[in-house]
Amino acid sequence: MTLKYKCLILDHDDTGVKSTPDIHYPSFVEALIDLRPNDKPITLEDFVRYCFNPGFSSLCKDIMKFTEEEQKHQQVVWKRYTESIVPDFYELFVETIQEFKQQGGIVTVVSHSERNRIERDYSIHCGFVPNAIFGWELPEHQRKPHPYPIKEILRRFNLQETEALMLDDLKPGLDMARNSNVDFAAAGWSHSIPEIKEQMKRESKYYLETTEQFNRLILCE
Repeated sequence: MTLKYKCLILDHDDTGVKSTPDIHYPSFVEALIDLRPNDKPITLEDFVRYCFNPGFSSLCKDIMKFTEEEQKHQQVVWKRYTESIVPDFYELFVETIQEFKQQGGIVTVVSHSERNRIERDYSIHCGFVPNAIFGWELPEHQRKPHPYPIKEILRRFNLQETEALMLDDLKPGLDMARNSNVDFAAAGWSHSIPEIKEQMKRESKYYLETTEQFNRLILCE
């Protein structure tokens, strides 16, 4: 078996694990009820749309216009959910990255989840911790969609841009990969919103409908 890429740069939420419907969306709704009880509730589809574009940080700062104190409260509610719920990985995802790693591949994660949650999820479900993790705990200018995480991964593991593949379900990951000149694959298995699917199909090097397609892309017989 040969590897098409030496390094995977993986998103976590709704790419590796099934987390938005059970963790991120309900925690955001609960925080909104606390902070803006008179506002119309946000739907799951609209939450996903905002996370797609302009991204979660902009949803909080620019659309909801959270104050610093409101942002802290939203984070407290979110952390309570992430601490109490361990999300499941998508079928075949674990087996795919385990085989990739066994064949000598480098597995990294760039996510808006926190590092300790990512380490927990991988330890429980995959039996290993990624070679590098860039999560929400970093300062904003070092988080996705800023190119810092990919640039640092390439530097740390002495990789060429052509040797890494970014896998993500949302536009911030696509933008980060594009600004770093690495190939991008869209994880289409978590989305049913037509405009998101169409834009990702249009702008991604690879659009993967299933985890089986991801498996076949990175693991070549």
